[in-house]
Amino acid sequence: MDSKDRQIIRALQQDGRMTNQDLADKVNLSPSPCLRRLRNLEASGAIRGFSVDVDPVAYGLPFTAFVQIRLERHNKETVREFEKRIALLDEIQECYMLTGGVDYQLRVVVEGLDAYEDFIRNRIHPIGGIGSIDTSFVYGVVKKTGIFPNTD
Repeated sequence: MDSKDRQIIRALQQDGRMTNQDLADKVNLSPSPCLRRLRNLEASGAIRGFSVDVDPVAYGLPFTAFVQIRLERHNKETVREFEKRIALLDEIQECYMLTGGVDYQLRVVVEGLDAYEDFIRNRIHPIGGIGSIDTSFVYGVVKKTGIFPNTD
């Protein structure tokens, strides 16, 4: 990936709906080479798809929690089963494996505190193999971006 490819990606991260002509103008290419580069970025997996950034409050999911989970055991079966089950839960928007004192951090969106309690009691606890759960509730967002820093 070269600097022109990064320019294309950053431009699309800022506005994924722009036309190829607008994209080409923004990155100083003619439309054909720009489209060719875009298709190559998609084919290589560098661009994994296009999506819409939706306001969770407007959607009806105003409650965000960051949940840190530590497993009781770290054997293959426990880890595989935990990750398999977590992947099936729609409330979990992101799940990261971590180093340090906890094993996973989840970003969870729900309708409110009652829905969160139900989620933990009826969706997370039945997974098993969990040693501890620590939750932090979001009460404000200072910065959220999907645009990578310029590395050129």
